[in-house]
Amino acid sequence: MALFAVEYTYSEATAAARDEHRPEHRAWLGSLVEAGTVRATGPWVDGSGALILIDVADEAAAHDLMAQDPFARSTLIDAVRITGWTPVMGVFND
Repeated sequence: MALFAVEYTYSEATAAARDEHRPEHRAWLGSLVEAGTVRATGPWVDGSGALILIDVADEAAAHDLMAQDPFARSTLIDAVRITGWTPVMGVFND
């Protein structure tokens, strides 16, 4: 498996809809945390987006997984950046 950093960018225009869909979004993420696929997740402090660290086979799997996010299915994410990440030190080293 490989780690990928998924960066979401949000706009103020989708804030109300994100509030509406947040319970489903967090339940989806929670199930992935329990499965070990999501290693960490949370919004930027300024509300402009979020970071999700995922453990999947490859970049294609990362894109496929993130397309299932309720926020993505409801087109509430303005931009998604998925980048492979190699931790050198810290809690994400196996």
